[in-house]
Amino acid sequence: MPTYTYQCHGCGKIFEQEQKITDEPLTTCPECGGPVKRVITGGMGFILKGSGFYATDYKNASTSGQKCCSRGTPCENPKRCCQRHGA
Repeated sequence: MPTYTYQCHGCGKIFEQEQKITDEPLTTCPECGGPVKRVITGGMGFILKGSGFYATDYKNASTSGQKCCSRGTPCENPKRCCQRHGA
């Protein structure tokens, strides 16, 4: 659920409220009962999770020149192979 930021017209308090997108916006301040408005904020942005990105995670070892565990032969996935063999 998204978190919305509100500001009270009466006391000036700024607070956040977690709400469903389909919920109606809040209209009263929890502190003084005054009217509130939803404040537009920058949000969280775009978050990437994982160990790397396409160029390093999916690049074919034979095109990158990487060898399997320094054995001199190309490997399909040197990252996993070398971890398996303790290199």
